[in-house]
Amino acid sequence: MDAARLALAEENAALKAELAVARAKASEDTALIAQQKLRIAKLERQIYGQRSERSERLIDQLSLAFEEAEASATQDELAAEQAVAQTTTVRGFTRQRPERNTFPEHLPRERVVIAPPTACECCGGHRLRKLGEDVTRTLESQPRQWKVVETVREKFTCRNCEKVSQAPAPFHVIPRGWAGPSLLAMIVFEKFGQHQPLNRQAERYALEGVPIPLSTMADSVGLVCAALNPILRLMEAHVMAAERLHGDDTTVPVLAEGKTDTGRCWIYVRDDKPFGGAGPPAAMFYYSRNRRGENPQAHLAGYSGIFQADAFEGYGKLYQADRKPGPIKEAACWAHARRPFFIMADIEENARRKASGKKEIPLSPVAIEVVRRIDALFEIERAINGTSAAERLAVRQKQSRPLIEDLQVYLREQFGKFSRGHDLAKAINYILKRWPAFTLFLEDGRVCLSNNAAERGLRGIALGRKSWLFCGSDRGGERAAAMYSLIITCKMNGVDPQAWLADVLTRIAGHPAHRLDELMPWNWKPQSPAASAKAA
Repeated sequence: MDAARLALAEENAALKAELAVARAKASEDTALIAQQKLRIAKLERQIYGQRSERSERLIDQLSLAFEEAEASATQDELAAEQAVAQTTTVRGFTRQRPERNTFPEHLPRERVVIAPPTACECCGGHRLRKLGEDVTRTLESQPRQWKVVETVREKFTCRNCEKVSQAPAPFHVIPRGWAGPSLLAMIVFEKFGQHQPLNRQAERYALEGVPIPLSTMADSVGLVCAALNPILRLMEAHVMAAERLHGDDTTVPVLAEGKTDTGRCWIYVRDDKPFGGAGPPAAMFYYSRNRRGENPQAHLAGYSGIFQADAFEGYGKLYQADRKPGPIKEAACWAHARRPFFIMADIEENARRKASGKKEIPLSPVAIEVVRRIDALFEIERAINGTSAAERLAVRQKQSRPLIEDLQVYLREQFGKFSRGHDLAKAINYILKRWPAFTLFLEDGRVCLSNNAAERGLRGIALGRKSWLFCGSDRGGERAAAMYSLIITCKMNGVDPQAWLADVLTRIAGHPAHRLDELMPWNWKPQSPAASAKAA
């Protein structure tokens, strides 16, 4: 009887182990598929640019799916190992992992040597000789370290004349120098780059044993903005010298007496890469309490060139022929024009709604056809992105112009079939009323098909609104716009904004005014450790 029970228990353990191994293999396959989907999506975005309004969200969703699948596969692998350990008849399972490359060469190494044996485990002898060693590498992180830097200036007196000599006091970014450049850079970047209000930062620092008054941190933010103003003005001149600008705006809640008003944050982006320009990308933000046309007119008072934006009425005076200092050509955004059609042509969204039992969206064959035709234009643009303006124009004349002419005929035919109040009629009229602006890309190779460059710059503000809730005042909105300009420009040029801020705050006081170009994000080179220590 006991033998039968033992055999049954062994058989049961073997079945459980086999099931666990099968589950682990299935989880590994799921994780591999999720990883490949994510990789394909990232490569497509890298090669072709944004394919749709939701491409960024799609990558985020794929990343989350991969994270969950990878974590599940690891759990199932561990469960399989534990189940296999209880039986001798089931073959173990080990996932095939790629070689990890998580140990960059620039990281410092800390060597921890485990005490070696003092006697032979076999015979107990003490005549041991080192044969070699096995090294296991582990990536580790240290908590943030705080320190107080004491700068000492010794005094000397002359034995001959009793004159007292002393080295001059070092420059501090803020008066009395309570905070160093790295700390100031962290506070400012956390507030504007990571959307962490100062009160939350103060709470975290206090838990780390470094209580900093909120008023003191607020003072430092204003002083940093003032110190960086020369660079901001130079950046503004660079942006406004562009041949083509992208423009957009978004809402910004502003604290008022007993309520919250709605201000606006405006962005103007210079990005010459699509037409092979040599100018580095940069973004300039401005704040206003309202959305009146006088705001963009003031921002672009000295600009003339191509302006890509939506159909905001406030831009109207910018396009007048007799405008001074020169005319601004209006370039409309096909991505804006596509959106209302896409809402009535989203087959995938309807499939998801149907699967979840929700009410389906009524789809329109006209909307589907318009989206198909506009997507064909974007497909041509992806192939010529980054080429010269002349090359882009030649391709557009040959491939895009016939599609545009057919689209215009199609839109005019369909417009008469709908009532004036119909959503499709409004969407069609939006394009036809601004046809010269929508077709300017056929006459000028510098024009882009969409205004996505400006929308990408505003994305951080839209995400951050949930964290910081509102600006404290109009002055606060202006400071935020200034810091957004610096931080977003750093990101556009592949520069770590916090590292740039720390280095520039260290150097800017003693830096010659005629060489401020060296501190711009696209020209910036960090100081060597020796130079940084000398500056401190």
